[in-house]
Amino acid sequence: MSVNGQQDLLELMDGGAAPTAPSIVFQRSAKARNYRLTLRRDGTAVATIPQRGSQRGAEEFVTQQAEWLERARARQARKPRAAEVWVPGTHVLWRGEMHEIRVASTGERPQVCLNADVFRVSGFDGNLRPTLEAHFARRAKIELPARAWELAAVTGVEVKQVSVRNQRSRWGSCSANGTISLNWRLVQTPDFVRDYIVYHELMHLREMNHSTRFWARVEEVCPGWREAERWLKRNGSLLGL
Repeated sequence: MSVNGQQDLLELMDGGAAPTAPSIVFQRSAKARNYRLTLRRDGTAVATIPQRGSQRGAEEFVTQQAEWLERARARQARKPRAAEVWVPGTHVLWRGEMHEIRVASTGERPQVCLNADVFRVSGFDGNLRPTLEAHFARRAKIELPARAWELAAVTGVEVKQVSVRNQRSRWGSCSANGTISLNWRLVQTPDFVRDYIVYHELMHLREMNHSTRFWARVEEVCPGWREAERWLKRNGSLLGL
């Protein structure tokens, strides 16, 4: 979530935990063209100062955007969030739907399941979230690159490398050298949302911007991208971002 006259639709700064303090951090960016105000998931507002800007100018910009910041924090507080502690009975977003963590087997090989997927755990005492998220990330490292290569072939976009990362502020990113990075949490989203993010990054390899021409390319390969964006805005905070 940001104010700068142009919003990066892949930013996740408006999700996650409720704000703990109305703090503001000022940071300078050589790439920024304008002052920008972004709200992090922890409630911290980040004011970006462009190369030719000043601290005083940034402070004035923040003052001008005070009402926006207040509304943004209110929206952030209303967003649904994942439980901090996962135990049997907790509902978790998996493959685009909320599923209850259920005990699948006990004894020497304890397992839990989310819908039809079964995961090995060390036991049922304590927080299962770190273990299950590690399982999710491992699956993502197999599934997401495979799908990215498949869609790259369909669209005819040349990709050099696909990596899966623990990104905390983006669903995906790419570099001019043909590398695409995807957030492992995409395995928790519906297939059409996952595919949209992949298409988004593939089209960035043709248009490294968010121009009208870029969105026309996205529309051509992924006509349902607006629905995917709406899903992300409604449910992104359930993924702990």
